[in-house]
Amino acid sequence: MNRQKIIIDTDPGIDDAMAIHYAFAHPHLEVMGLTTIFGNVFVEQATRNALFLTEQAKQHIPVSEGAKQPLRMPPNPPSHYVHGDEGFGTMPAPNPTRKPDPRPAHVFLSETIRAHSGEIILCPVGPLTNIAKLLEYDAEIIHHVKKLVIMGGAVDCAGNVSAYAEANIWNDPDAADMVFAADWPITLIGLDVTSQITCEAKDFHQITATAPVIGGFLEQIASFYIDFYHSIMSRHVCLLHDPAALVSVTNPSAFGYEEIPLEVIIHGEAIGATRPVDHRRPVQVAKSVDPETVRKIFLDICGQCDRIF
Repeated sequence: MNRQKIIIDTDPGIDDAMAIHYAFAHPHLEVMGLTTIFGNVFVEQATRNALFLTEQAKQHIPVSEGAKQPLRMPPNPPSHYVHGDEGFGTMPAPNPTRKPDPRPAHVFLSETIRAHSGEIILCPVGPLTNIAKLLEYDAEIIHHVKKLVIMGGAVDCAGNVSAYAEANIWNDPDAADMVFAADWPITLIGLDVTSQITCEAKDFHQITATAPVIGGFLEQIASFYIDFYHSIMSRHVCLLHDPAALVSVTNPSAFGYEEIPLEVIIHGEAIGATRPVDHRRPVQVAKSVDPETVRKIFLDICGQCDRIF
């Protein structure tokens, strides 16, 4: 079976690391590269962390640094209270030896997607600034990407940074609105479904049992993430936001979808809200999920993370 080519646009980030290692370990995915973005951490931290993750999994793939700030609005502070000062909980800053690709993220994306026209799924799991800059740089890229699978948005539920907005969209609403307005196929995995998918500490201990190196790393950083969610939910769990987007690539039948054209509110109290609108190409919005199936798939694949050693 041919492996599905993907590029992950990411701001690692604890759940980003989970999603990336899931993709590295999955036998039916071929990660063509990582592009980095501000959000959970500063973009320089995101690039360093992404390089570390590729080294950890012995993945000799490009890591290309992207935007430092949103298209127009001032940047929001990084989510260090969720992900830790360096992005991986209490873990000190990693020190990878690999260097980033010299191309800016939008150039790397354009050249790589065109070189594999129609084959690559682009999977942004952070703010959408790099993707908007890709559209500005190469408007015809919409004809070359297979589809986008985006982690973000809150269509029929409350946000997680305001009553209206999910963090990735809120961090650059102008960019997100550009991406939703473009004529390319999009699947949106947002809070409507990710807020239902949880893991407990014992789940990460299970991963460590079969993958002590990378699984042990995921268990270590998950403890900080679980503590954060306990502080806001009074439950000793974490939500699998970014991993859910990758699971939707490999197992789309675990989700139920509706076709909804979307816009993003770019001003006012509801800034960052994802709302239905007329006269745009519909987005395939995940509106339901089998959370136990997604959790089991995630745990099974991440339990194989160390097969590279």
